Order: sequence, then C-alpha cells, then structure tokens
Amino acid sequence: MSNESTITEFLLLGFSEIREIQLLYFVIFLLIYMTALLGNILILVAVVTDPHLHNPMYFFLANLSVMDLGYISVTILKAMANCLMNTRLISYSECVAQVFFLFFFMASDFFLLTVMAYDRYVAICDPLHYETVVNKEACIQMVTSTWISGLLYATLHTGATFAVPFCSNIINQFFCEIPQLLKLSCSDLYLIEAVALGFSACLGLSCFSFIVVSYVEIFKTVFRIPCAQSRDKAFSTCIPHLSVVPLFLFTGIFANLKPTSNSLAGLDSSVAMAYCVLPPLMNPIIYSMRNKEIKAVLWKIYGRSWKKHTKRKCGCVGLWDNMQTETSTP
Repeated sequence: MSNESTITEFLLLGFSEIREIQLLYFVIFLLIYMTALLGNILILVAVVTDPHLHNPMYFFLANLSVMDLGYISVTILKAMANCLMNTRLISYSECVAQVFFLFFFMASDFFLLTVMAYDRYVAICDPLHYETVVNKEACIQMVTSTWISGLLYATLHTGATFAVPFCSNIINQFFCEIPQLLKLSCSDLYLIEAVALGFSACLGLSCFSFIVVSYVEIFKTVFRIPCAQSRDKAFSTCIPHLSVVPLFLFTGIFANLKPTSNSLAGLDSSVAMAYCVLPPLMNPIIYSMRNKEIKAVLWKIYGRSWKKHTKRKCGCVGLWDNMQTETSTP
C-alpha cells in the first residue's frame, strides 16, 4: 500500500514523442470526435423534436446516443488535451475516473442494446401486445435498469483494479486501460483477473445469448410473413441493431482477451481505438443511414432551417431596397 500511496499520477505512452505527429493525432481525434458528436446530437434532436418518433424504439435510441457521447468523451478528450499540450501525464484521480466512466458507459451501452433486442422481439413477434408490454413505464424501468447495472459494473471493476498497489506509473496506452494497469501491480493478480474476467464473460455471454435467441425468433416470424413489403419493413428496423451489436461486442472481446504482455504497443493502441471510438462513431451513422424515419426528420429540420435562412436573407434584401428607394426619392 506504500507504493500505491506514492503514485499521484501516471505516464501515458500511447503516442509518439514527435511534436508534429502529436498535432496530427490531435487533428484526427478532433475530426472523429466532432463527427460522433454531430451524429449523436442530430439523432437526439430528431427524436426530441418530432412527435412521430416518440415511441419506445426511438426512446431507446436517444438513450443510446447519450451513452455514446459519454463513451467517446471519456478517453478521446483527454488524449486530445495531451496531444495539444505536449504532455502524457494523467493524475491518479483522473485515471480512476476514466476507468470508472469508461466501464459505466460501455456496460450501459451493451445492456441497452440487449433491451433494444427485446423491444424488437416484442414488436415483431407479439405486435398485438406491444403497447401493453413495452409501455411508457416499462421503457423507463428498462432504461433505468441499464444505467444502474452499468453503474454497479463500473464500480466493481474500478474498485477491484485500484484496490491493489502499483509498482510503476508508466501505462503503455493512450488512456487508463485496465489490462495495462494490472500489469503495473506489485501483487499477484491471477485471482482478481480470473474473477473479473469470469464475471464479465458470464454477463456478456448472457446478454449475447439473449440477443441471439431474440433474433432467431424474429427471423422465424419475419420469414412467415407472406407480404414481401412487410418483410422488408420488419428487416429494416432490425438491420441497424444487428450491425451495431457485433461491432460493439467483437471489438470489446478482442481488446480484453488478447495477450497484453507480448503484444506490440501499436497493436494495443489500434485495438483500443477500435473499441473506444468505433462504436460511438458508427452507431449514429448506421442508424441514420438505415432508418428512413430518422433521415426524413433530419431532412425536415434541415429544410426548415434553410427556409428560415432564406426568408431572413430575403427580408434583409427587401429592407435594403426600401431604404435605397426612400433615400433616392426627393
């Protein structure tokens, strides 16, 4: 515990020491972050402003966007600040907060994807009881449970990680990643790693199995629909979710199950980028590109803002013309 108390900050070694390359990383991260920020905010605006999107599926999607915003902000904002200010330091408390909030948003995200699979199952396999099963109260309870479960999951992993003493403060990553932190411990962590990994594996496998079973039943129901147009409509509501789940799950599994001791630093950073940046970046793109209702609302909002801009411009021109006419008359 004496070694742990002497460590007040960590040194992140995820990027190059060359200043020009650090600035290049900053520009890349800024573009990625602004894209994810814009995409998720547009989905939130579309869901909140349009009454036609006030239903359970889009309520879950709006919460997913909020989680994605927190998910990508936890790691990338600190990385951008370090690149811009030419530093690699992160304080002990910042590292604890980064680990906690990363697991909080990541776990909540996955739990919500599981809830969204249940929503699609009820909507397609039992449409007559959909409004009674997935009502407003049920939606609020399910979303609240995802946030609380993510909070408990993050508390467990963060507490287990920082309960041990550290013999070094050099993290071979651009953020505080748990596998890299465990390598710095002075104590034997085989038991804590096994318990944490076993718990995560059981929880992830349970959610994944539920999603798979839900979609097996969904596909059985859809293939029994005689009308091709109805089948396509049913598939269109499932394809975005089916695209997001594997992207989120497989990047996270590969990042946490790959051996860290023998892997290259560049590979560790690339894999970390994949599971920290890709899901929150791709989720709004997938949902907006594959969802006709979202696209229609966004085009409507864009059309409204363009009309207001045009009217304002025309009004200014007309006012200027009137002023010119008044000044030119004797």
